[in-house]
Amino acid sequence: MRSFEEIFEIAAARHGGTTTLEGLLSKPLPIEELRGIGDDRWLSAMAKCLFQAGFAWKVVDAKWPDFETCFHGFNPAAVAAFTDEDIEGLLSDRRVIRNGMKLKAVVQNAAFLREVAAEHGSASTYFADWPTETHADFLALLAKRGSRLGALTGQRVPRWVGKDAYVLSQDVVARLIAENVIDKPPGGKRAMMAVQEAFNMWRAESGRSLTEISQVLARSTGP
Repeated sequence: MRSFEEIFEIAAARHGGTTTLEGLLSKPLPIEELRGIGDDRWLSAMAKCLFQAGFAWKVVDAKWPDFETCFHGFNPAAVAAFTDEDIEGLLSDRRVIRNGMKLKAVVQNAAFLREVAAEHGSASTYFADWPTETHADFLALLAKRGSRLGALTGQRVPRWVGKDAYVLSQDVVARLIAENVIDKPPGGKRAMMAVQEAFNMWRAESGRSLTEISQVLARSTGP
């Protein structure tokens, strides 16, 4: 497995040099700022990532202000109280994308956030304080207890909110395979643990966030 510095050099060579590459990298929010984000923003991110899967992102972005209105600002308590009749109403509402399974998943994820808040006082604070070195376990939590939050959909949620996170896009997976971390797209716990160990090693070596490392890996193989 190459060092992070070597992979960074590969990515920089593909993207116009070190300065240009640095300018392309986004960073996670400071932990204190992340703790201050409300549970409603986590639900909004879950819903948006869910609807982006399989739909043109421009379409989702254009409709998102109306989604915010129709879902009461994604207040978890309000959305968790949606009834079947409320869902039926949304299925005839052109302001939103009328996909019944995904609309129901938003309601189910509101209930999930309510459960976590009841257990830990605040879902957003609990999520913000989740240790970076066990991020794979956080993704497993989203996939297990959330609705339709597995794979890339779940991986994009913390990135949207601003939590330090890796996204195992096709390009990132290609680099992980090239470094013999995994031999195919990760689908099980053992593979995800191998991915986490590699990111932890690169993080310790470089002092960079998972977010930055993930983006560098992607740019070392992709366009």
